[in-house]
Amino acid sequence: MLPLEPSAAELRELGTAALDFVTSFVAGLPGRPAHDPAAFDGDVSITGDARPLGELLDTVGAAAAVGVETAGPRYLGYIPAGGLVTSAIAGLLTLTMNRFGTVADMAPGLVAIEESVLRWLCAEFGLPAGSGGVLTSGGSLATLTAVVAARRTPDGTLYVSEHTHVCVAKAASIAGLPPESVRVVPVDDQLRMDPLAAARMIAEDRRRGLVPFLIAGTAGTTDTGAVDPLAELADLARREDLWFHVDGAYGGAFQLTERGRARLAGIEQADSITLDPHKGLFLPYGIGALLVRDTTTLDRAYHRQAAYYQDLGRREGLPDYAHRGLELTREHRGLAVWLPLRLHGVQSFRDALDEKLDLAWRAYEELLRIPGLDLPWPPRLSTVVFRASAGDGATERLFDEIRARGRYLLTSTRIRGRFFIRLCVLSHRTHAEHVLGAVEEIRSLS
Repeated sequence: MLPLEPSAAELRELGTAALDFVTSFVAGLPGRPAHDPAAFDGDVSITGDARPLGELLDTVGAAAAVGVETAGPRYLGYIPAGGLVTSAIAGLLTLTMNRFGTVADMAPGLVAIEESVLRWLCAEFGLPAGSGGVLTSGGSLATLTAVVAARRTPDGTLYVSEHTHVCVAKAASIAGLPPESVRVVPVDDQLRMDPLAAARMIAEDRRRGLVPFLIAGTAGTTDTGAVDPLAELADLARREDLWFHVDGAYGGAFQLTERGRARLAGIEQADSITLDPHKGLFLPYGIGALLVRDTTTLDRAYHRQAAYYQDLGRREGLPDYAHRGLELTREHRGLAVWLPLRLHGVQSFRDALDEKLDLAWRAYEELLRIPGLDLPWPPRLSTVVFRASAGDGATERLFDEIRARGRYLLTSTRIRGRFFIRLCVLSHRTHAEHVLGAVEEIRSLS
């Protein structure tokens, strides 16, 4: 039976076994199917006996072998997350050190690391002095954090489009707003929120006695990767004295590239920006971010005092993240972002993101050459949507055949009532051979 505090030799043996597992897993990813629909029938029951790590790792490997291989290069569905191993190493360090990094006085060095990540992100997005943020578990919590900070009165209306991520409406509901407070603004022929329509709705809502407080623009919709006219929405928000939030959970990381900055123009005017480093920075799941133009807005919403905080001091120049969001006890997330950025260099991420933009455009051009396919919208970021010209039935059959083969994992959506297939390129492990392989499979089935 392994003691709760292993010896140095036992710990080294555990680490070696775990690293062997990781090495084998990563080495096997190129050959694994993107989707294995088989059921898992392994015995994972917890009993009173202790088992050796090797046996348990075999069970873990068998459990991971079924379902969708989200860490693999042929996962092209939803929004891929790469799962950088170097970030996983940071996770091992973080969880072993087990520091309480939500209050600066308890872990000032690690908070300084996390704060350097947030300051770097704010600088990349052109946010001014006084900006900052908090790392979260993902875009949903980041969005909720922003909605609560933006809300000034018990009631209020906010403005989205039909392609805005559902987490915005969910955040409004959790914040206590009724469903009718989420107003859906029409989109243009490129599926972007229409600023003129938004202005008309805001004016009408004010006449009805409603209290508009937030516009949510999107820097890369899940459906198609469309980017709302962020500069125009920012101007509208400023004229109407509304909080301007940008959901960049998927597309925000492309700000690191020259093309991305051009396509996301106006995002620097946002009051808050949601990002998911576990998407565009290729990190493992569980790392989101909220950036805000003025950190005092978070402090007003979340700063609470209690007698049992009296032993905690303040650290000059370092924030207490407990006063910037909903979480108090949370793992230190900064190292999982900081270590890969410092180890690989930021330019590696810029280059990889540029590659994803190139691959999406190449997929679009190749799919255009396949007779019988309809591609209404060129990719704005790294998502390509297409359908069979023959209609929904033919598109659904094509989609089912791709999924049944299991080699590539694409996902689907409905746009204006029509069934579309989505191909999204974002994993750091996905390269030309994988995207072109998916295109060839689509060609062979069309």
